[in-house]
Amino acid sequence: MDKRPLGHSGLSAAPLALGGNVFGWTADEATSFALLDRFVASGFNLIDTANTYSTWVPGHVGGESETIIGKWLAKSGNRDRVLIATKVGMPIEGAKGLKRAQIEGNVEKSLRRLQTDRIDLYQTHADDPDTPVDETLEALGRLVKAGKVRAIGASQYKPDRLKESLESSRRSGLPRYETLQPEFNLYDRAGFERDLQPVALEYGLAVIPFFGLAKGFLSGKYRKASDIEGRPRAAGLKKYFEGDRGMRILAALDSVAARVAATPAQVSLAWMMVQPSIAAPIVSVTSVAQLDEITGAARVRLDEEALAELDRASR
Repeated sequence: MDKRPLGHSGLSAAPLALGGNVFGWTADEATSFALLDRFVASGFNLIDTANTYSTWVPGHVGGESETIIGKWLAKSGNRDRVLIATKVGMPIEGAKGLKRAQIEGNVEKSLRRLQTDRIDLYQTHADDPDTPVDETLEALGRLVKAGKVRAIGASQYKPDRLKESLESSRRSGLPRYETLQPEFNLYDRAGFERDLQPVALEYGLAVIPFFGLAKGFLSGKYRKASDIEGRPRAAGLKKYFEGDRGMRILAALDSVAARVAATPAQVSLAWMMVQPSIAAPIVSVTSVAQLDEITGAARVRLDEEALAELDRASR
């Protein structure tokens, strides 16, 4: 499978990333192992997680996802076949932020949970406006120099702070952010395209968007507001039923999917894959059947007519 470069890091990824936010939450350990096995067997290699997954679940303290991935790596022997991307900076164990001590303490815990000697892509989970970008970059640079981290990335940054960080790296010779992880999909596109995509293109960053299927809405499985009642992400799905834009997008997905013999989810992801700067949308699934459908997006080819129809519906 063709792989796409992750910035200037020398690393490359197949065009979909597997989201580990569900591991230990809506996917138990056995299901998570099956998903990881199938993902790698299908030719994909980028696995995304975070040290805080899944602190939002009652009784969880964080690290549950990394722990499951670590057990799978030890059992499967697939460490050299995958890229492990994790994150630091969100609240965990009563602390948060991107100061040197936070980064250095948390990377060691992530390495232990993941049962590995290096993290391929270590991402700042969100900007910390109370910490100078130089302090964060110097701490990350020490990890790269020590071989504990191969490349660094940023998630949920505003364009001015992202550019400040990139320029700081350029001036100081420190490792720079090679990837960016924002929210972006066929519905949630305006903010990224206006504010962050120009920065990614200017600096050659690879974009690894989260919520690639808009929390499942773009799969077409939620067609009316009542469909989301009782769902774990019901609160976050409500906005897609406000006004008629969401339904216009689903109608366009249905139309294109029928023409190209694909599913709405596959078409939605195929659209993302051809957008400028996009390397690998992150997708989260809870069954092998869902995973097989999603990974089929890499085989879908959309012509100019299809892309135009999707663009019109989602503007």
